[in-house]
Amino acid sequence: MINKIWKKWFSKNDAAGNAQPIVLERGDHCVSRKDISTNALKVLNRLHRANFEAFLVGGGVRDILLGLHPKDFDIATSATPEEIKKLFRNCRLIGRRFRLAHILFGREVIEVATFRANHSAPSDEGKQHASGMLLRDNVYGSLEDDAIRRDFTVNALYYSSDDFTVRDFTGGLADLKKRQLRLIGDPLTRYKEDPVRMLRAVRLATKLGLTIESQTAKPISKHASLMSHVSAARLWDESHKLLLAGHAKDTFAQLMNYQLLPYLLPATDKALKQSTDDQLLTFINAALDSTDQRTRQDKPVTPAFLYAVFLWQPLLDRQQELQQQGMSYNDAMHKAMGQVITEQAQYISIPKRFALVMRDIWSMQSRLENRNHKSFKLLEHPKFRAAYDFLVLRANADEQLNPVASWWTRFQEASGEGQRSMTEALKSKKPFRKRRNNRRRPSAKNRPQNKPT
Repeated sequence: MINKIWKKWFSKNDAAGNAQPIVLERGDHCVSRKDISTNALKVLNRLHRANFEAFLVGGGVRDILLGLHPKDFDIATSATPEEIKKLFRNCRLIGRRFRLAHILFGREVIEVATFRANHSAPSDEGKQHASGMLLRDNVYGSLEDDAIRRDFTVNALYYSSDDFTVRDFTGGLADLKKRQLRLIGDPLTRYKEDPVRMLRAVRLATKLGLTIESQTAKPISKHASLMSHVSAARLWDESHKLLLAGHAKDTFAQLMNYQLLPYLLPATDKALKQSTDDQLLTFINAALDSTDQRTRQDKPVTPAFLYAVFLWQPLLDRQQELQQQGMSYNDAMHKAMGQVITEQAQYISIPKRFALVMRDIWSMQSRLENRNHKSFKLLEHPKFRAAYDFLVLRANADEQLNPVASWWTRFQEASGEGQRSMTEALKSKKPFRKRRNNRRRPSAKNRPQNKPT
């Protein structure tokens, strides 16, 4: 479809050159109201009736032009956040750094942003850190200004439900035809403004099957350290988009390729570099592949499982260090869990409810490995299935665990009588231990003496 669009645009604009924005009329593009959320159309139409400019923008337009089905629909408008709130009773204003309006329709949220402009001078509405990072970006402008402030050219495409046109100010249509992802403006400057754009470049290129344009890609590895300026809480939100969107395996590979992993998962990156074989990477890739499959099948996924995978080897390494210092296995494991999660939280903040799930998965591994006649009780644990899946993934990377994983697979499928037989068989295989005599031994004072006769 994009080739058809490009052909029509090129034939109509070749003589005019590239100085003017490209405007595709209704018959020259494939964006249709039937592909757009009904609630998004309601927002657009109400803004138009109130004499404000309003456009569908970003991924919604981009994905429809690529023949995909977008799930999120963002709107850009000339109305200020306060004016938007007056129009919609179901509006909630959020953010300080980027002031946004969220229009709530049950579970669906339509995000509406006011046209933004470049910062001509420091002000309360527009602040910038000495490093170049934007601390506040609420300087408002025109539609043309807003297009230049967008991150990638393919995200600066605007659709109007008023005249049904698609407008391109930055060459996004040409980049879609080339299947490339290109930043608007100087790449290093834009990355300094918001280092998360490096993650978005990786995520969008992987998700859409695009190639990151050479000048856009060049600064990423060299300036990956800019990620250290991003808050851990924000990176927690960004990690969901990276890892829970159905392309986690390919995205993880690109994070390693562009040297971004040390600033997201430093302990994992260190463990991978110290690994003498492919066992750890095989384990991680198997988990990422499994998560991708579940996402595509609309099955529930939790970031806790993936973070338990990422930090498993760092956990084992830390536990071994603590045991060498004289701690028992259980004490070392418990302390290592807390230390590894706390250290990771300095980079990507992990909420407590997910950290608790990670601990459950980890602590159950030794119980799953050391099967006994009471193993059936583990089936009642609320996190058994997650711990079992974790064990299976470990067995895929370490064949020594295959008998244990296979046993648990059969155990779950067996009948009640079959489970009893399997656990009794384990009991009979245990080495005999002399039963401890619990009677107190008499003290020397009360012990009978053998008197000479």
